[in-house]
Amino acid sequence: MHPAEPHAHPHHEHAAGRALGWAVALTLGFALLEAVGGFWAGSLALLSDAGHMATDAFSLLLAAFAAWLSRQPPSARHSYGLVRAEVVGGLTNGVLMLAVIVYIVVEAVNRLLHPRPVAGAWVMGIAAVGLAINVLVAWILSRGGTGLNVRAALLHVLGDLAGSVAALTAGAIVHFTGWSLADPLLSLVVAGLILFATLRLLREALNVLMEGVPPSLALDEVGRALAQVPGVESVHDLHIWTLASGRIALSAHVVVNDLSRWPRTLAAIQELLDGRFGIGHVTVQPELRPPTRAVASLSALRSRSGKSGK
Repeated sequence: MHPAEPHAHPHHEHAAGRALGWAVALTLGFALLEAVGGFWAGSLALLSDAGHMATDAFSLLLAAFAAWLSRQPPSARHSYGLVRAEVVGGLTNGVLMLAVIVYIVVEAVNRLLHPRPVAGAWVMGIAAVGLAINVLVAWILSRGGTGLNVRAALLHVLGDLAGSVAALTAGAIVHFTGWSLADPLLSLVVAGLILFATLRLLREALNVLMEGVPPSLALDEVGRALAQVPGVESVHDLHIWTLASGRIALSAHVVVNDLSRWPRTLAAIQELLDGRFGIGHVTVQPELRPPTRAVASLSALRSRSGKSGK
């Protein structure tokens, strides 16, 4: 076997950790303020957003812990290191988001059936502050990388941002028109938006954990490209999977016609996979092309002739 070293991204991983740390502090601080304001103003939009943000603070802590785990070096027990901790963190955060969505929907339906008075002006003021906080946190996370873990955290914050917009809109409608049902109705809209993004995140995280081929790649296309490398006759037992975000691995058996040229052939394979497909961790097993049927038949014929001549 001839493995190629995987790409390392220490700078991106440290940037992700710092971004998540700031996001936790800002999100948790405002969640407490919004919870108090929502309870006082009687606004479901604020209360659900506060609960959403409190859940997000926990989720961001989980994401920060996962980011720290993913930076740990390989060991005798975990030869790839703990890079998939970020995927597990993303999956867990996605499940938490589903729980938040259920809570928002149940509470919104209850408010629609049993309307309550809402202090629209206070809702507008608190939601405006929340909107600014969420924009800042989203900006911080957007500079922390594109891994599943950070994307999951960013998804939470974007959900918070949408919640702040909904709360601001609901507060304005209630304040200027007195229509209190706008508060739970807009909460349902936010829940629907969050659900769509959450399901997409869960699908991607599960694909990684089930070692599926990355959505950006086609197994057949990679196989055909490998078979066209000079010196390669055919490819079989081809597998492609994701170790963690940005780290794609491949293993394959390739049939070659000349083992003496294998180092050159391997270098061409690695260059192709890295440059064209972004696959950085490559393990390829060379196999010498078996003798053709004609050659095998000739050998058998010579063997029989030798025996009959004795």
